[in-house]
Amino acid sequence: MKKSTITLTRKIQLLIDVPSNDKNQMWEKLYRYQNRCLRAANLIVSHLYVQEMIKDFFYLTEEIQYKLADEKKDEMGIFNRSKTNTTARLVFDRFKGEIPTDILGCLNNTIQSTFSKNKADYWQGSKSLMNFKKDIPIPLPVKCISKMKYDPEKKAFSFNMFAIPVKTYLGRDFSDKHLILERLLREEIKLYNSQVQLKDGKIFWQAVFEFEKEDHCLKPEIIAEASLSLEHPIVVKANNVRMNIGSKEEFLYRRLAIQASNKRIRAGVAYSRSGNGIKRKQKALQKTENLENRFVSHHLHLYSRMLIDFCIRQQAGTLILKDQEDKIGIAKEQEFVLRNWSYYELQTKIKYKAEKAGIELIIG
Repeated sequence: MKKSTITLTRKIQLLIDVPSNDKNQMWEKLYRYQNRCLRAANLIVSHLYVQEMIKDFFYLTEEIQYKLADEKKDEMGIFNRSKTNTTARLVFDRFKGEIPTDILGCLNNTIQSTFSKNKADYWQGSKSLMNFKKDIPIPLPVKCISKMKYDPEKKAFSFNMFAIPVKTYLGRDFSDKHLILERLLREEIKLYNSQVQLKDGKIFWQAVFEFEKEDHCLKPEIIAEASLSLEHPIVVKANNVRMNIGSKEEFLYRRLAIQASNKRIRAGVAYSRSGNGIKRKQKALQKTENLENRFVSHHLHLYSRMLIDFCIRQQAGTLILKDQEDKIGIAKEQEFVLRNWSYYELQTKIKYKAEKAGIELIIG
């Protein structure tokens, strides 16, 4: 039986909602949590790797048992507790009093799950072991969020996160974030464990919500066929109705223009007046930072949304992406196409939008 719900992530900026005098203390607390998460994550993954590879330590005596299980439940077990609890207890004891154990527990479960999925690749040597950096996200369990409400005076949603008062900053919010948070307050949707990312002096909440799939009275027997290409990003046909979504001039040429502009700016940086050092010289470059990525992401979201809307209008319950493997293979052989056409990213955006709308996606 198919699930009637889907989980989606929304990136929401947060502002610390305390007087200016106390903000430094709150930031210090968040950065301390991030540092402990970094150290704990690398400890957990190192211990998990050793546990899985212990049978390859051929220099151990034959009397050594290496079944990764609790000795109380299996006589061959080498643990005095469950496998999951080994790394949990390790970081709990190491960082007790420095960070809430709820964060460490959530971090441990996430890493254990990811490690289990990839351990076959680690054993074969086809994938490198996870290595966590200083910008690691801080897990945010649901139980660490409290007192969520909408404040009409501040025109923002406010809540306590790790006992730190914060409020949302949605900007002009052309997306559905405001509506989602309103539905969360009305308990129409469910909030899952999420993450908090600290980046460039800003706080971003990677919130995970559970939605009911949309019901559009689609008919599975009606099939929409779509293909991705450079000439038109998406060409779709259903019920003898054909639609071209986007064009080469709109997407590819604009992307090349952004690349050329960025190249000219980089070449001119050396001749810019410094004034205040490198910050002044790179002022023009900072304005165009990530401009190409933002342009591509926006347009691919737009194209995928138009495709799903077309399928809904035609009541198509099945969407087929034709000849995708062949086109991705061709793109890998041609450097220009691979650099300037995001087949996989567009396919990913189509996939989650189709799942949300209740459309079965078949990739051929």
